[in-house]
Amino acid sequence: MSTVKEIGSSSPEHLSDSDQAYVTSKTGDSTFNTEEHRRKSVAQLNSNVTGEIRNPLIGIPRAQLMQDVENYAQEHELMDILPILRKGALVAQRPHGYENMPELDEHEREALRNEITHRWKHPKILYFTVILNSIAAAIQGWDQTGSNGANLSFPTALGIPDSGDACTSAGTCASNAWLVGFINSCPYVAIALFAGWMSDPLNNYLGRRGTIFLGAIFSLLAPIGMACSQTYGQLIACRILLGIGMGLKEVTVPVFSSEIAPTNIRGGLVMSWQLWTAFGIFLGTCANLIVVNAGDITWRLQLGSAFIPAIPLVLGIWYCPESPRWLLKKNRHSQAFKSLDRLRNTPLQAARDIYFIHAQLVQEELLIEESGLAVHSNFFTRFMELFTIPRVRRATQASGIVMIAQQMCGTMNIVNIIAFYSSTVFSTAGASNIGALLASWGFGLINFIFAWPAVWTIDTFGRRGLLIFTFPQMFWTLLAAGMCFFIPAGNGTGSNAQLGAVALFIYLFDIFYSPGEGPVPFTYSAEVFPLSHREVGMSWAVATNNFWAAVLSLTFPRMVLAMTIQGAFGFYAALNIIALIMIFLFLPETMKRTLEELDYVFAVPTRTHAHYQLTQVLPWWIKRWILFRKDAVCPELYKFESEDDSSETFVDKSHEKSV
Repeated sequence: MSTVKEIGSSSPEHLSDSDQAYVTSKTGDSTFNTEEHRRKSVAQLNSNVTGEIRNPLIGIPRAQLMQDVENYAQEHELMDILPILRKGALVAQRPHGYENMPELDEHEREALRNEITHRWKHPKILYFTVILNSIAAAIQGWDQTGSNGANLSFPTALGIPDSGDACTSAGTCASNAWLVGFINSCPYVAIALFAGWMSDPLNNYLGRRGTIFLGAIFSLLAPIGMACSQTYGQLIACRILLGIGMGLKEVTVPVFSSEIAPTNIRGGLVMSWQLWTAFGIFLGTCANLIVVNAGDITWRLQLGSAFIPAIPLVLGIWYCPESPRWLLKKNRHSQAFKSLDRLRNTPLQAARDIYFIHAQLVQEELLIEESGLAVHSNFFTRFMELFTIPRVRRATQASGIVMIAQQMCGTMNIVNIIAFYSSTVFSTAGASNIGALLASWGFGLINFIFAWPAVWTIDTFGRRGLLIFTFPQMFWTLLAAGMCFFIPAGNGTGSNAQLGAVALFIYLFDIFYSPGEGPVPFTYSAEVFPLSHREVGMSWAVATNNFWAAVLSLTFPRMVLAMTIQGAFGFYAALNIIALIMIFLFLPETMKRTLEELDYVFAVPTRTHAHYQLTQVLPWWIKRWILFRKDAVCPELYKFESEDDSSETFVDKSHEKSV
């Protein structure tokens, strides 16, 4: 990106002759170009042992900042908005000092106050875009629950029954169970092996909207293909195509939402992915019930109905503004400002955001260049950098932990079990086919309703707070659900106590899952990576998540046969504790930090973060919640650099008098 020319410029050996001439003529002695500033920036982005979150604009003299803004506007053809861009840079430099800025009028100050007092007041186009993203999420959930109901009949219809007299007499129950598991896991295998990774180059060339549109096309056509399948081989092929559509949306939609959302409500907007995935699960269970008496074509209608929500997504996505951060990455600064102007309440807020993002992105480029790596690298290079650049490696580790926790560590495992196998689970507990579908419908309804609290709490209690509270609750509810299978099942004339108890504890598990590990992983993974590695980083996170989802879908039928359903539930319940420990030690908080400020959060070494949790947070927790000492105070690891640390007063006296 050519933005390196002004803020955070590369050292001369990294620049072409023309770029060196530009730096010399345009930026002169800018604070960003000094060797001392460069050394401090690189050191803090690699090993931020103090936990200090820096604003790259703090410390720049006012005159120099105004010159940098003018240079930026000239280079990127933004001179028509130079006055508002100057105001935006001043607000970006001191985001909490706007009340004392004589450059701002009362209308502009009021707009900045409303970010705190009316934090959900934003332009309609922002919410329209979030709604379209929510529809994309609903498609995912509906796709999952289509398999739920179809599992009761498609194996027999396609000649691969995994239970009953037919497979028992033929001795094929075990092999057919593996095959049914593979069919259910096909979308996740496709996402983990190639669909998730395809998202990086597709996002690079098509943008966020184009990639979502392509994924929506697959999600529109694949369910129709599944409904028309005549053999299990055709069903496998269509489910792989479905996985491509799911993977493209799964990587792109949370990233898109995180890049357009204001910082103070980013968690609430990005978590709409899981909220509306839950709604899609609920709609899918409704569709399963509606067609349950359709006869031999029931399973076809259950699988095919998932095409319905893809229609508005295909038609509406191009009416949304493109991600301003993606446009900045493509050096389209004028278009990025227009996009931000549509997504923010005032041009001042758009100008502030574009200049602050610009300054932080230059810091990211500086880090990459000083590491001896290419700023504009190919996919394979960026993938390797997920594990070689310290700041990016820590984000990779954190996203991997939270995604694995959702699948194999006792969270998304049972949700997927319910999404894919709830009919089987409740049938095992003594329910009829319709009864099992009704129980699954109740699960979907609870999953959706109890995801709503996270919209408000995720930016209040934080991502870590929700996870650390809900994991212990999921442990005991899941364990209790498994133990309830020891209750004798109803036989048509006796009590259905087992069914009622199993449903109760699965629903309780769902209540704790929905506002915690349900929405957090995709929200978290979409925001932790720097823009330079955001697509490939999210691809990594989604591939990790879906790899273990594929393992789960493939192994659960066989696990139930080998370990009994009590053993399977107990196994996953125990993994809750492992997940809780990993999250407590290795997962930094991201709440109320801009996507660019997170560079400093993830510059804190993993050992420093884990040591802080063990020696500071854990003792405080024991004092506060076990000994009930109200005077116990938890020390903060992260702190913002003071806005008053500038080398000169923010508004010099002479300028203040002239105003």
